[in-house]
Amino acid sequence: PREEAAYVTCTYRETCIDQPDFLATIDLNPRSPCYCQVIHRLPMPNLKDELHSSGWSAACPCFDNTTTKRNKLILPCLISSRIYVVDVGSQCRAPKLCKMIEPVDVFWKCNKGYLNIPRSLPNGDILIANIGDPSGNAKGGFIVLDGETFELKGNWENECDSPPSGYDFCYKPRHNVLVSSAGTAPKCTGYGFSPDDFKKGVFGRRLNVWNLSCRSLTQCFDLGEDSLPLSVKFLHNPDAAEGYVSCALSGIVYRFYKCEANNWAVEEVIRIPAKDVTGWIMPKMPAFTVDLIISMDDKYLYLSNWLHGDIRQYELSKTCKPRLVGQVFVGGSILRGGPVAVCRDEELKCQPEPLVIKCKRVYGGPSKMQLSVDGKRLYVTNSLYSTWDKQFYPNLVKEGSVMLQIDVDTEKGGLTVNKNFLVDFGKEPNGPCLAHDIHFPCGDSTT
Repeated sequence: PREEAAYVTCTYRETCIDQPDFLATIDLNPRSPCYCQVIHRLPMPNLKDELHSSGWSAACPCFDNTTTKRNKLILPCLISSRIYVVDVGSQCRAPKLCKMIEPVDVFWKCNKGYLNIPRSLPNGDILIANIGDPSGNAKGGFIVLDGETFELKGNWENECDSPPSGYDFCYKPRHNVLVSSAGTAPKCTGYGFSPDDFKKGVFGRRLNVWNLSCRSLTQCFDLGEDSLPLSVKFLHNPDAAEGYVSCALSGIVYRFYKCEANNWAVEEVIRIPAKDVTGWIMPKMPAFTVDLIISMDDKYLYLSNWLHGDIRQYELSKTCKPRLVGQVFVGGSILRGGPVAVCRDEELKCQPEPLVIKCKRVYGGPSKMQLSVDGKRLYVTNSLYSTWDKQFYPNLVKEGSVMLQIDVDTEKGGLTVNKNFLVDFGKEPNGPCLAHDIHFPCGDSTT
């Protein structure tokens, strides 16, 4: 069925508004009088958690599994390291908090912190990737929640296999493999993005391949100094032994694939060039690719480019040679009339125009995306991380986030901003907030 609601994580951290983060429920039914509006807000019981990523307690990882339901949403907190479990099954349009795991439990039991991506495992448990340790040093790995009681069970990986940094992960049960990406050192990036952090090990560079059943690290790929591999996705076909990882700072997308004897390999398939600029913190502005999504039919790949401001659509008929077929700008740092001037651009002839929808100027750049199951509607928010939002897009923090809809041509390829759709988080009752992750209760292209 078409999506009729969305759950969006929202934070007030770094906005100077002393209010708790909340989970927003958005009406996506075009026939509803509340279309494009926040119809429910579930505030968390604490301040400055930084609600960031979210995931289902059961995401139906196997095609023959018809009993699992998406009735609990897991909300790990990026800064506080708390974990909230939200009941969305009792009343899908009015979720309620049903469990909370305090940071001290995560710290003492797992020696982990700065929690990010949650996903359900084939056995029903919930895996959450972490970015750091309790002190803010870079540290990869995962913690595990019981899939029924949501009790904290401990670390997932063997102690000797903990990677130096972590961020995202995906897995393929039929190939007994889990692939994870790198991240940043929280105590450094918590002060903002700094050119001085390059070549200091602040930004991760590894892609990790794990044995899913043994929970052991089997291969590591060095993707280059300060490459910062973030979003990682397999193709949806359960038999497909290949996927993609986007590197935020190098602007490169790598394809990873299975070779003979259960070994894996990587190859560069997309490279987005940096732009020579003035009026910015560095003379070159990298293509900061935050999110990567693959359509359910494995036909298209989508990238959000947070700094340049564009969303890209690539056709995947040849998985080793993605072909750019759609591109649309929805903000960014290189817009015409802004403080940044582009001196040399290998792709564009002129700087893009600012985006205005329903009389609202859109600030920030495309960050998290979510694609409808039929692949025709791509939803996007424009907050990445509150500290970096404040640094690069102060007007975004002042005016609040938006959620946009991009209409997708699923036949020939092509992207168009839907000028009739706008969720304005600048009009929240407690003041403008920053919106990030998106999920649909009926299912979406990332779960």
